[in-house]
Amino acid sequence: MKNYLSVYKKFFETSLAEASSFRTSFFLIMVMDLTFYFVTLTSVSFIYDHVTTIGPWDKNQLLFFISFMLTMDHIHMVIVSENFWEMSVKIRTGTLDFDLLRPLPSLFSVFFRYVRTSSLFITPVVWGMLGYFGNKAGLVWQDWVLVPPLLILGFILFILIEFCMSTAMFWIVEGYGINFMRMQFQQLARWPNFVYAYIPRKFLTIFIPVLLAGSGPVHFIFDRAKYELLGSMVVAIIFVSIILKFLWNLGLNKYDSPSS
Repeated sequence: MKNYLSVYKKFFETSLAEASSFRTSFFLIMVMDLTFYFVTLTSVSFIYDHVTTIGPWDKNQLLFFISFMLTMDHIHMVIVSENFWEMSVKIRTGTLDFDLLRPLPSLFSVFFRYVRTSSLFITPVVWGMLGYFGNKAGLVWQDWVLVPPLLILGFILFILIEFCMSTAMFWIVEGYGINFMRMQFQQLARWPNFVYAYIPRKFLTIFIPVLLAGSGPVHFIFDRAKYELLGSMVVAIIFVSIILKFLWNLGLNKYDSPSS
């Protein structure tokens, strides 16, 4: 772990140096993130101007769910988001070779190389938003103790699914379609599972379990009787990890470096 952390420290430093050399872009990314959060929350608030509840949740509960997912999205944007776009470029140009030659697991080198450092500066806003809507939803200290580990659990499940999807780039080379499809799954996960009809809800819970990433933790926070959702998340993480290992090795065997 010490070795991984020392390497990641270098990844962070080089990402910060690169991002801060373009100050206008650095600032505009923060503005873009804040605008996205504002529009998302106000859209949900607008819906509740016309209804009192959606499914079993009132306005404050759904806003906490949305803020929970936006916090997960913020972690995602900082740690891994840039790497999905870079992966297809690396495959096309052959620079993926450098990642594969590093004395580190290739998944770590490929998906954790770039850090979106500009998004780190709005971290207080994101966690403040989560705390505000959590208090409005009536969370007590026992609930807050659960929030960080459940955020991490949901984050791990979701990025594993994204990693599996990204292995398709080995075959199609151009990654825009895969990345836009990946972003559509992010949009689906930002809504609780009960807003979907029975068949799509089951499909997005069992076969591509993106709904578990957010709905599982938040349902459990509101109702400890929903512990089976957390068990399903653990099973899904193990299962998706096995699939990822198979697809990644298959993709590496398919990869034929343009630089060779």
